[in-house]
Amino acid sequence: MASAQTMDEAAALYLGDVMHARLKPKGHRFSYKVMSLLIDLDRLDAADKQSRLFGVNRAALYSFHESDHGERDGSSLRAYVQRTAAKHGIDLTGGKVQLLCYPRLFGYTFNPLSVYFCTRADGTLAMLIYEVRNTFGDIHSYALPVAPGELSGAGVRQEQDKLFYVSPFLDMAMRYHFRVTPPGACVKLRILESDSEGPILAATFNGRRQRLTSAALARTFFALPLVTFKIMAAIHWEALRLWGKGARIVARPTEKDSSADQRPAHASRRFGRRATSH
Repeated sequence: MASAQTMDEAAALYLGDVMHARLKPKGHRFSYKVMSLLIDLDRLDAADKQSRLFGVNRAALYSFHESDHGERDGSSLRAYVQRTAAKHGIDLTGGKVQLLCYPRLFGYTFNPLSVYFCTRADGTLAMLIYEVRNTFGDIHSYALPVAPGELSGAGVRQEQDKLFYVSPFLDMAMRYHFRVTPPGACVKLRILESDSEGPILAATFNGRRQRLTSAALARTFFALPLVTFKIMAAIHWEALRLWGKGARIVARPTEKDSSADQRPAHASRRFGRRATSH
C-alpha cells in the first residue's frame, strides 16, 4: 500500500486500460493499455524535479505542458481553473487542483479526455472539469460543480448534455453520464453516452497508481512504446472499422449550425429534463 507521503507527491502515474464499447446500432468494442499522468497544478516546479525523464513546460522524454490544456496559450492552468470555479460561485483558494491527462512523449500527445479534480481548502471535492478534444483540433470543457447527492462512497455521478462534436458516428443530441472514482491508489472513469432511447457508447479507464520515477518511466517506455501516437492511431483505426461495419456518418456542424458553447435546441426536450448550460 502506498504511503501517505507517496500519495502526496506532486505528480504520479496511473497505468491501466481504456475500453470503448459501441452498443448500437452496430456493436463494436476495443481496449488498450495506457499510462496517464496526475499532476498537482500548484506544484509544477516540484513535479519537474521528480525525474530526469520528465519535464514540465520543457522538452523531455515525457513532459507536461500547460499550453496543451485550458486556454492553450501557455498561461497558468491553476489560474484558469480558479476563474472557471469562480464563475460557478466556488472558491478554490487554499484548495488543490489535480489534472489527470496523457503526458507528451517525444513532444507529442493527444488527450481525448482530461479531468481536473478541484478541492476546497477543507479537502472536499468541489468541482470536476471534463476537458474534451476532437481530432479536428477543437477543445471544450464541461465544468460541473459537485452537487449534493452526487458524491458517495462509490465515487462521483454527474450528467451533462453533449455540446461538442467529437465522433463522426454520434449525433449531437446526446447526454453524458459520468461516474468517477477520484485519484487515490486507483482512479476510475466511466462515461456512458445515451440518446432518448438509451445507452449508445460506454468508455472507461481503470488505472492503478505508481510513483513517477525515472525507473517507472523507463519501464513504461519499453512496455508501452509510442503510446501517445498509438492513441491517435487507434482512434482512426477504430473509426475505419466502424465505417466498415456500416455506421452512419454524422456531418460536423458548421459555426452557423452550432458552436461548442451552444446546446442543440432539441436536446433537453428529447431527454425530458433541464439541461445544464456549461
